[in-house]
Formats: sequence, C-alpha cells, structure tokens
Amino acid sequence: MKNVQRIQSKLVEADLDAILIINEKNQRYACGFPFTDGAVLVTRNQAYLFTDSRYIEAAGRSCGDDVRVCLFGSGAPLNGLLKKALEENNVTKLGAEEEALSYARYLRYEESLGMKLLPAHKLLAELRAAKTPHEQQCMREAQAIAEKALEDVLKIIRPGVTERDIAAELTYRILKHGGEGNSFEPIAVTGKNTSMPHGVPGDTIVQAGDFVTMDFGCLHNGYCSDMTRTVAVGFATDEMKAVYGTVLRAQLAGISAAKAGIAGCEIDAAARKVIDDAGYGEYFGHSFGHSLGLDIHEAPGASPSEKRLLPAGAVISAEPGIYLPGKFGVRIEDVLILGENGCENITHAPKELIVL
Repeated sequence: MKNVQRIQSKLVEADLDAILIINEKNQRYACGFPFTDGAVLVTRNQAYLFTDSRYIEAAGRSCGDDVRVCLFGSGAPLNGLLKKALEENNVTKLGAEEEALSYARYLRYEESLGMKLLPAHKLLAELRAAKTPHEQQCMREAQAIAEKALEDVLKIIRPGVTERDIAAELTYRILKHGGEGNSFEPIAVTGKNTSMPHGVPGDTIVQAGDFVTMDFGCLHNGYCSDMTRTVAVGFATDEMKAVYGTVLRAQLAGISAAKAGIAGCEIDAAARKVIDDAGYGEYFGHSFGHSLGLDIHEAPGASPSEKRLLPAGAVISAEPGIYLPGKFGVRIEDVLILGENGCENITHAPKELIVL
C-alpha cells in the first residue's frame, strides 16, 4: 500500500516542492513500511525512505520502485542525506508536520537543512481522512478479528472473574486470531465502574446483576478496529434495560444520519436528540464518534463542535453512551465507512442486550 502519488498531487496543489515526514504513522501511510527513527521525503518526482541498518533489508523488500530506500548511519548522517536529496531535487519550498514535531525539533530541522519549513500537516491529514479501498479492507479485516475475540471472551464472563481477567483474554484472543496487537489498551469494567467511560481494568470482580462494558480493538496491517459492547451478567433490572435500549436507539439514529458530505455535528445531533428526549442528556458527555485508521483517533469526527464536512471514505466510530455515576453505564460502539448515500457498518457483532 503506497500513497506516494496522492501526496505528490497534493504537493502541486499546495505549491510545495516536497514534504518531510517524521511521524511514524504518516511515514507508513506514505510508503507502506512501518519503522522508527528515520524519515520519509516526498518530492514532486521522487520519494525517499531513510532508515538504519536494523530495517534496511525489510524496507528494501517492502518498498516498490516509487520509493528510494537509503541507509543512514554514523558515516552517513540522516540530515546530511536529507540535505543532499533536497539539493538534487531543487527543493526550495519544503513542508513539514508542524503538529507532529516539537517546536525544538522543528527548529533543529530548519537549521540543519538550511531552509525554512512550511506548515503541511493539513495536507496529510486531509489525505488520511478519506480511506482508500485497500485501507477500508484492512479495517474490515481488523474488525472481524476483534469480533472473533469477543465471541471467545463472552464464554468466560461469569460471576467471579475480574476486569483484569477479561482485558487479558481480549488481548490474548486478538493475537490468537491474527491481530498484530491492541489498537489501544482495552477497557473492561464491571458494576459501578461502567459509569466511567474510560475506566481502567482492575481487580473488581464480576457479580450477578452487573453490566460489563468492553471497549477494545486490534491492529491489522497497521490499521485499527474499535468496538464496544455492554452485556449483563445473570439478569438486568428494568432500569438497566431502559438505559440500554435508549443508547441502542441513539446509536441507530446516528448511523441512519451518517453519510459523506454532512458535518460531523449533524450525525452527533441525531443520536444526542434520542438521549436528550429520554431524559438522560446530562449523562452523555462525549461525542458520537471519531475517525480512525492508522491511529485510533483521527479527524474529522462526529462531535457537537465538528463543522467540517465528512469526506466519502471516512471511517468513524458510532459510540453513544449513558453513564449514571455510582450506578452503571452503557456504551455501544460500531465502526462505519461513509459513502455519498449513507454508510457501511463494518461491525457485525449482535447489539441487542445480551444477558450471560
């Protein structure tokens, strides 16, 4: 998977001669090779991947003809090779990731390369916001792996197991089914702890009558999945069922509204209205969803403040929730690929309330 040509087209639009890419996820987006401690330089006519001896062989096998792989080390420092490539390509307008680099590092690159860096973070962010068919397929496969893990873990949830047990099983099963690891540290909480949206798994023991909330995802070919399921153990009270039903209706309303070409706040509003109308508005404090891809949180999202129009190919989460402090919380999360006329929900795990 290489996006060099897309970046080069954007360089022309942005009136830049080249872009220096330091962020690891942006490097992977550009050339398809994951590595650290190097750099990618994309000019209008050539792309370079600069790496060290630890990765040079793998990079050479991974990168195609449109990426020139260059070795740096003690005899050939990275900045020297970068400067030479800039000179060979007559680069005078060099973009950089102003939001990914520290101010000190930004200044050091300007000094070592002998030219001013121009802000170009938006160039890469806009490209990454609309996923290609290949990227979308990677995320479908990542989601399928996560759902297999969930199927396994539902079989071990019972009174007596701990939050930490559930989180460990999710991690193990993701690896067992072919994932590269967690896309973020899994959330697995039970009982009163489910009222904390980002609760940390601990030694709390599952008891009959508890909700268990699991928010987790896996990596596949570098791309993230993300899902949340809330299940009841033993039984669910009428209040638990009412809150769960409200969250599910809100999620379905947001999914129905989700499509390319509208602002993220419109999607959020469709779901939020359901929760507000049910009298739980003060207990839904986060947004309906966020974009994801190579990073678990990308932009644009579906939040009350998101006025940007979502592009076709954007991949967003759909995760409304209600959290009653000291009692319990419910969140249900799927992942959507946005199209011009609606969305594709790539999450297929059941959403009706499960009582284990």
